[in-house]
Amino acid sequence: MTRQAIFISMLCKPFSASPRQDPTNQTKRSRRSTPNPMALLNLPLSGKKILITRAQEQSADFSALLQSLGAEVIVFPTIQIVPPHDWGPLDRAIAQMELYDWLIFTSANGVLCFWQRLLEGGRTNLPPSIKVCAIGPATAKQLRERGIEVNYVPEAYVAEAILEGFKDRDLDGKRILLARAEVARDVLPRGLRQMGAEVHVVEAYRTVKPKGGARRLRELLAKGEVDVVTFTSSSTVSHFVALLKREELERLLHGVIIACIGPITSQTAKRWGMEVHIEPREYTIPGLAKAIADYFSQRSEGTKPNSKR
Repeated sequence: MTRQAIFISMLCKPFSASPRQDPTNQTKRSRRSTPNPMALLNLPLSGKKILITRAQEQSADFSALLQSLGAEVIVFPTIQIVPPHDWGPLDRAIAQMELYDWLIFTSANGVLCFWQRLLEGGRTNLPPSIKVCAIGPATAKQLRERGIEVNYVPEAYVAEAILEGFKDRDLDGKRILLARAEVARDVLPRGLRQMGAEVHVVEAYRTVKPKGGARRLRELLAKGEVDVVTFTSSSTVSHFVALLKREELERLLHGVIIACIGPITSQTAKRWGMEVHIEPREYTIPGLAKAIADYFSQRSEGTKPNSKR
């Protein structure tokens, strides 16, 4: 098994030692099961074909939610989670965590990759003196499953909300470790530094575009086999666009509903000329699934759908 394959398998593996079902197996079973056709007709997403662009190993929960609402799911990953070019900076930061006052995670992926290196480095926990911030509930959940107390989760799950919450804290001279993806917005470290903090940004993982798939994507869209395209990060949008010719985008997405998990992802989609039809009020996978279901429920009732659900 290659180093990258081992890394991806670590991302997929549940942390808890208690018996838990592999979500990928749950997805396979849901495809094999034959639900009552009459029951499916009453579900809000019955007959809708929804494309999931998030990483293959992380699509199972979203897929299961959409299928439970009646959708036919097409898993088409436009990103792949891979190791950093160099683990050195992250390993060195982990080795001297006692020097930091705060540890901030802006994704569940960041937690998974950070924890993998922490364990491989011989540690089993964080120093009791360090405080931890998670950008949202999915990220916080990964931390709590590892026995980590989460000291702060913002009300809105974006970097700007973290900064808003830190305004009332004295950050002058505080040392903050930010473990995140290779490519990310600079708004958070820049804002923290403006508050007087010393911020150390380390790369915990990268998102890359999987090889191939452009022809299949064009065929799916050209044949009208996709009703909704979902985006759960800016990188899923950028890599989706990279698979198509820019001049093809408007034609291939004609009549397709675009659903984005939150405002930052929506901004990226809009920069590429896409019309965003659905954006949930809660920037989570369950929130996005509910917003899609609400959108089509409103359409079937003859009312104008509200893009913010």
